[in-house]
Parts: sequence; structure tokens; C-alpha cells
Amino acid sequence: MALGTLPNEAAILPMAIFGITAVALFLYDTIEPDSTNSEMLAGISVLGSLSALGVTGWYLVAGTGQPETEGAIRIFDDALVVDGMSLFFTALIASVVTLVVLASYDYVKDQEKQAEYYSLLLLAATGMATMSAANSLVTGFIALELSSLPSYALVAYLKDNKGSVEAGLKYFLIGALSSAVLAYGISLVYAATGSLQFEAVAAVLADGEAIEAPGVLGLGVMMVIGGFAYKTASVPFHFWAPEAYEGAPAPIAGFLSSASKAAGFVLAFRVFTVAFGGPAGEAAILETVDWVVAFQILAVATMTVGNFAALKQEKVKRMLAYSSVGHAGYVLIALAALTEGADHQLVLGSGMAHLLVYGFMNTGAFMFIALTEHWGVGREFEDFNGLSQEAPFAAAAMSIFLFSLAGLPLGGGFFSKFYLLMASINGGVALLAVALVVNSAVSLYYYTRVVKAMWVEEPNGDLEIESYPTGLYAAIAIAAVATVLLLPGFGIVIDTAQMAAGMLV
Repeated sequence: MALGTLPNEAAILPMAIFGITAVALFLYDTIEPDSTNSEMLAGISVLGSLSALGVTGWYLVAGTGQPETEGAIRIFDDALVVDGMSLFFTALIASVVTLVVLASYDYVKDQEKQAEYYSLLLLAATGMATMSAANSLVTGFIALELSSLPSYALVAYLKDNKGSVEAGLKYFLIGALSSAVLAYGISLVYAATGSLQFEAVAAVLADGEAIEAPGVLGLGVMMVIGGFAYKTASVPFHFWAPEAYEGAPAPIAGFLSSASKAAGFVLAFRVFTVAFGGPAGEAAILETVDWVVAFQILAVATMTVGNFAALKQEKVKRMLAYSSVGHAGYVLIALAALTEGADHQLVLGSGMAHLLVYGFMNTGAFMFIALTEHWGVGREFEDFNGLSQEAPFAAAAMSIFLFSLAGLPLGGGFFSKFYLLMASINGGVALLAVALVVNSAVSLYYYTRVVKAMWVEEPNGDLEIESYPTGLYAAIAIAAVATVLLLPGFGIVIDTAQMAAGMLV
């Protein structure tokens, strides 16, 4: 057994650590309800996220859930499955949570209800980690709701900020609608197949004659696609993202645009490669709806709308929000290029690798925005003029994040986009490859606007920075170092991602 003498149930330890940490924070808040001990609260949160990351890393190195051991570990009557993919994404989520907690120490230090803030963050992470291991439609839906409900509250955390409260309300209303659509889609798939567990659904689809209502199945699949499109901020279900990210505390915006997006994609990967995937499964689905073509349309529309909308923004944080939408389009290539004859392991692994790299460079960019908000710097591009004179290290780190997001060889984003390009070509979908290249060129323009403002333009006013918050600087430094190291170390990432993807496809 890959876990040594531990029982199979111990495979869920990484996600359980998130939940246990959240409960510990609740208990601390019960004992000290008016506590403003930021060091203690942030310390408990960091300890929990690092513990989850450490255990996940141990499992990955030990080969837990991998073919060389005993294969995927199935628990709770196959409701959850721990394999390379679940561990890969749990490591990603734990890394992002660690960065967000470090940045939040300074960002919310003077706010009330800090214990609730950190506990909600850990509860959302628990749901996201559970999504990565979900092996049935109902388990995935419950995990998605566990991640979504705390996120609504986190977006509206700044109660004295009208924009934060408004963003939280909009996020909640749109989220409730999308959850209803997804739940109804799941019910239609169940009505057509009589199953909710992924392999059981695939077995029914393998026998096309067992599907009594193919039209109902097709409608259910389309509604499931819509539900996932909302969770990943894909066009045309993306309109909540700019509002939520701009109004939310900057660390939470980074958390939602990185970890939450990754969790939505890993669940989509499982649903469409296991439940609706495979030659037999695809053949049955194609009689009613070609989900590969649907994702091709979504991918091109999402990356194009996201990047061209970002091009028109005058506020840096809102620009990053639309940039996040564009990157969702890039990752959709991992599903859009799963055509017949393509190397599915390469295609799916490329999307997974990009999400990991994106987790560091995008979270780092939002941590920089959190730093500027802490300093009272304005939100527009010209407000960043000459910022490098006061904070050269932070400005240099932000430049690395932005250029890596654009795909330049300063960080792991260069290779992750290259592999997505190869996946598009391997899948025989030239339109995806062309859209990826064109949109990456467009993104370079608006990313460069920020770099130009920081390094070339003269300061507009008398901005004097008097404090250099330790937590925010630590988060930015770690994200910057990870982004740079992922360039030479990308081989390890893509190998791990493709190995994990190979177990699904």
C-alpha cells in the first residue's frame, strides 16, 4: 500500500487538514471572540495549509494513487478517488492558500472578524480539494457548493466598502442561478442513465441502447457544461468575475481566480473524460451533443473576449480580472483538443500544467495589487507611474508575473503556453492554436502598460511609501521565485501532470 501501514481512508488527509484547520479557527474564535491576534490566526492558517501541502507532496513522491503502487485509492463506496490528478490539484490549492494567508496577514490586520475570514478561506479550500477527488456528480456538486458558499462571504468581507458588499451580492445571486442550472443538468443525466458515479455513467453510455431518452441526456450535458463554464469564468458565463474580483479583497481575488478556477477545471476534467469520455462514451454522447466542439467554441470565445476586454480597461485590478477570463480560455484547450486521434494524455496534461504555473504567477499579481491597496495607491494605470522608484523589488516581481502571464520566457508561463499550443496542434484544431497565439500577443500589450507605468513613467504625485509589510512581501517573493523556477523545472511539472492525466484518459 502506498500509504504504508495507514488505512486507505488516510488518503483524504490533505483535504481533511483544511477542514480541521477551519474548525480550529472556529474554536479559537469561540474562546477569544474579540481577538485581534493576527499572528495567531495567520499562524494557525499557514500551519494548516503547509501541513496539507506537505502531506500531499509526501503522497505524490510516494506514488500514492499511481499505477506503480496499487492505482487510484477509492473510498466511501467510490464517492471519492485519490489519484495523481487529485493530489496534483490539492498541491496547487494548498500552495495558493499559503500565499493568500501570508498576504492576508497584513491586508486584514486592522479588520474585524479575522478568525471568520481565515476559517472561511480554509473551508473554501476544503471544498476545492474535495472537488479534485470527487468521483460522482452529486459528490462534485456538494463539494462545489462547499467551496462556493464561503467564497461569497469572503468577497463581501470588507463590510464598510460598498463595492465589496455589492460584489458579494452579485456573486451570490449569479452563483445560486448557476448552481440551479448545474443541479438540473445533473438530474437530467441521472434520468437518462440512472447513475451518478462517473464510471457507472460511462458504462451506461457504452451501451447506447440503454439510454432511453438521448435528448434528455444531451440537454443535461449542455447544462452541466454551463455550470462548469460559470465556475471557471468562461464566456458567456464570465460576467460575474470582473465584478467579484474588483470588489473583493485583493488576496481573495487572487484565491478565486487561481484556486477556485483550478478546482472547477479538475472537476470538469473528471466529468468529461471519465463519465462522458472514452470512445464508447463519446460515441453515445455525439448522437445528441458534441461536447468537444462545444468546448472548442467556448475556448475561442473565452480567450478572445477576455483578452480584448482586458485591452480596454483603465483599472489594473479589473484588467487582471479579464485576463483571468482569457486564461480560462487557454485551459479550455485541454478539453477542446480531446479529438479522435489526439494524444489525450498530452492534451489534458498541458491544461493541468498551465493551471499550476498560472496559480503562482496570477496569485502573485493579485498579491501585488493587495500591496498597492495597502499603500493607498490608486487603481488606474497612471497611478502606478514611477512605482519602481519606491518599491523596486515589488515592481520587478510584478513584471515577472505579467511577462510570464503573457508567455514570455521569464517564467513557467512560457512553457505552459507552448504545451497548450502543441496540444492544439496535436488535436488537429488549428483555430485553437491561432487563437492562442493572437490572444497572447494582445495580452502582451496590456500587460506591458503596467510595466511601462512602473518603470518608465514619472510619478504623478508625491507618493512616499513608509512601510513594507512582511506578509505581503513574503507572498510576492515566494510567488516570484516559484514562477521563475518553473521555467527550468517545467519538465517535472509536465511529467507529473501527464502521468496523472494518463490515469483518466
